[in-house]
Amino acid sequence: MKSSIATLLFIGLASLAIGADQKSAEQNPPAKPAAAKRQEIKVPADAVEIAPYTFRSTDSEGKTWIYRQTPFGVSRTEDKPLSAEDAKKAQDAKDRLIQSTTAVEDGDSIRFSQNWPFGRTQWRKKKTDLNEIEQAVWNRELAKRTSSETASKD
Repeated sequence: MKSSIATLLFIGLASLAIGADQKSAEQNPPAKPAAAKRQEIKVPADAVEIAPYTFRSTDSEGKTWIYRQTPFGVSRTEDKPLSAEDAKKAQDAKDRLIQSTTAVEDGDSIRFSQNWPFGRTQWRKKKTDLNEIEQAVWNRELAKRTSSETASKD
């Protein structure tokens, strides 16, 4: 008796569930896959490499695009000039970075150090391989050295 009641209850619940699924399928047709809508982006043949895995190209409408090769495929963004406000923010960030970095000459290379929230970071570069920020830090250190030498001579 208990098994027949359980069986009837199970059949009733199953029929309700099937009916609800059919009704929702009628109201909401299945969505098309997103991959079918999306067009795969490729780096144009005339693109110029401006950095590793980064390319610049101008399309037929005259818009300039930046293409970046990522582990997930190629991404494309429009190359827009910086506004005056954004340029000022970038320059301020660069100035703070230069001020927070120190440099010490170590033979034919320079040892840089900088305090970060998780501790001190140090790296070493040859004098011929300095980037823009490292060169500015080194020039500042040379100017300090020169001014201290002239002050001690007087």
